[in-house]
Amino acid sequence: MTLPPPPRTRPLGRSGIDVSPLAWGMWRFRGTDTRHAASLVHAALDAGITLFDTADVYGPDNGEPFGAAEALLGQVLKAEPDLRRRIVLAGKGGISIGVPYDSSADYLVAACEASLRRLGTDRFELYMIHRPDLLAHPDEVAGAFDRLRQSGKIAAAGVSNHTPWQVAALQEAMPFPLAAIQPEFSPLAIAAVEDGTFDQAMQQRLAVLAWSPLGGGRLGGEPADARGRDVAAALDAVAERNGVPRTAAAYAWVMAHPCGAIPIVGSQTEGRIREAAQAMQVRMTRAEWYAVYAASRQAPLP
Repeated sequence: MTLPPPPRTRPLGRSGIDVSPLAWGMWRFRGTDTRHAASLVHAALDAGITLFDTADVYGPDNGEPFGAAEALLGQVLKAEPDLRRRIVLAGKGGISIGVPYDSSADYLVAACEASLRRLGTDRFELYMIHRPDLLAHPDEVAGAFDRLRQSGKIAAAGVSNHTPWQVAALQEAMPFPLAAIQPEFSPLAIAAVEDGTFDQAMQQRLAVLAWSPLGGGRLGGEPADARGRDVAAALDAVAERNGVPRTAAAYAWVMAHPCGAIPIVGSQTEGRIREAAQAMQVRMTRAEWYAVYAASRQAPLP
């Protein structure tokens, strides 16, 4: 008996916004060719992906300026304004080059406003703290989110790379429910299953946006280590039975967890983006899911 297939849409926490079960991430969205950039946006939308994940810090890792990925998407949206209504836009802020983290209220508000200017839009459907600032009190962060929501610049708020305790402290201070968390999760990165992150997400009805769902791309090729090869072999069994690539099986494995994890597809190739949608066709058994999990643990299940 197979696990339930992923739904065609998932709720973005308690925000009232529905999103696709896959997201497209823009960490490597780069360059000056707006026609090529637009082709990637269309490929994601044509694959049924409506949730687009970006951040102001996406740029320097590609040898480009701070905010470059946002500015490039802004150019695409300026050329084709009708695209904006088809996209649920998720942004992140709170990383300041050289600081490195700043979640003070004034900085977060200014960072969000700067991102919106680069994107040429007036609102994020979801705005998240990229990484926790250990010097920011939860009351201050909650106050920034409240200011942004009251001014109409964000519809919902969330956090990325936060521990369950950090999420709980912020949620206690929030005047409205957090909508989402963004942890690393893949068949090669399973901490979120074991450290309470997913349990809290289900308890508080938080959407889970899973970054690096292919283990930093390792599951798209041939892993160099024994653990990676064992995980790949377990995924290959699922992929072969379903007639899909291993990458689609990996995305399906992520989506199968009952927290409703949404894999963030990081590819900047049209074919790979389309390929990700094949994850919706995968039907996985409970035994197959646990076989991948056990291979990742490199230890028998208790």
